[in-house]
Amino acid sequence: MKEYRLSAWPELSPPFHRTAYRRMANDMSQRYMTVAQLADMSGLKRMEVKAFVEMLEAKGLLRERECMTPDAQFWSLRPLGGWLRRAISTSHSSR
Repeated sequence: MKEYRLSAWPELSPPFHRTAYRRMANDMSQRYMTVAQLADMSGLKRMEVKAFVEMLEAKGLLRERECMTPDAQFWSLRPLGGWLRRAISTSHSSR
């Protein structure tokens, strides 16, 4: 999975004048983001996000790299899962 970041601020053409596209451009100017992350943050469909990323790529405004995070949708909740497991096992052993 690839992550994208803006190398320069784009001049957005009329199909991309909506606020969601400006927000995606802002997020991509600050950090690397995947298509899935951009779709979640913007509320747009993945197809719309891909079209936006392809337009930016065609203009030579993107840097890309391979994603460093796992593909799982809930990877950021893993610490919570460990805490729940410990809490449940502690409550069962104290009975």
